Amino acid sequence: MSLRTPFYDFHVSAGAKMVDFAGWEMPLLYKGIVQEHLHTRTKASLFDVSHMGRVRFSGPDATEFLDRVLTRNVSKQNVGDSRYTLLCNEAGGVLDDAIISRDEKDWLLVCNASNRLKLLEHFRQTIVARPMEVKIDDQTERTAMMAVQGPAGLGKMVYELPIDVTSMKRYTFQTTEVMFMKFTICRSGYTGEDGVEIILSAKAASMAMRIMAGKLTKSDATLQPAGLGARDTLRLEAGLPLYGHELSEQIDPISAGLSWAVDLNKDFVGAAALRKVEVRRKLVGLELEGRRIARQRTKISHEGQTVGEVTSGTFGPTLQRSIAMAYVDVSLAAEGTALSAEIPGGATPARVVKLPFYKRPITGK
Repeated sequence: MSLRTPFYDFHVSAGAKMVDFAGWEMPLLYKGIVQEHLHTRTKASLFDVSHMGRVRFSGPDATEFLDRVLTRNVSKQNVGDSRYTLLCNEAGGVLDDAIISRDEKDWLLVCNASNRLKLLEHFRQTIVARPMEVKIDDQTERTAMMAVQGPAGLGKMVYELPIDVTSMKRYTFQTTEVMFMKFTICRSGYTGEDGVEIILSAKAASMAMRIMAGKLTKSDATLQPAGLGARDTLRLEAGLPLYGHELSEQIDPISAGLSWAVDLNKDFVGAAALRKVEVRRKLVGLELEGRRIARQRTKISHEGQTVGEVTSGTFGPTLQRSIAMAYVDVSLAAEGTALSAEIPGGATPARVVKLPFYKRPITGK
């Protein structure tokens, strides 16, 4: 039986189309993927991301342990900072990508829903191989997580929270209380827009949603709910990788263009293999002619030869053009290179373009 987030009742009452995602019943859409996508880009949307794993680490060896399993050098990370990081297997393949946040007394790792149980077992095996005194607390099912994303999102939060979220820097977090409800708020997101992600107890989340529900479902509301469908098209326009598409245990982070999140000067699981990587295929952005979509696993060709494969593709609602991310031979990865997407029904011309496809407009000074 699929797990349900503390916001499940709201999703159903709001008319969401529910689907199974990584063992959770999640909203795919409410009014429509394109409508929710564009509302996020122009106003603000609320996403339920409670299915994502939330694991805390504490104890005398917590920092040493995390430096062993993560690609980033977290020993130099400041309290109150969050960082994008990866976890690899011994062969250098990606087990998952995650956000690691350093609190005063412990650490919080937010990972992908589909990889949580796999990572917990990976952590156990790592401690068996190299004993360390670290407590691992999986808080996923005891907590909830929501994301407010979009240009009007922070303005809404200013009136709802005791924290001036507009003064927070990207990838920093704070913990506070509202009406005796403790929560953590991080200036981050996965849509290419500005916004925050909020973690709170499952009980507090249910209460908060009952208070907010009426406002969210108004047709003219600035902040409206959005589902996983829009979250995927938003992240693709923003050129953000998704595990199971751009990342997997058969793909190394160097080829994925994530070397900036890998510190090869320290020892971690997979470091030895990554130091020997010779990039043969590189992750690139593609823009296709017309409106046809190149789905995952679509072959990419050049002069009749297969030279790559699509990892994600869609018709970008903001951009109004067909886009895709793909791994192609490194010799053909230069911006402007002409390729073809072997879509059923006929090959479609494509060209390599710079990632991300969409970048949030900068306003003000």
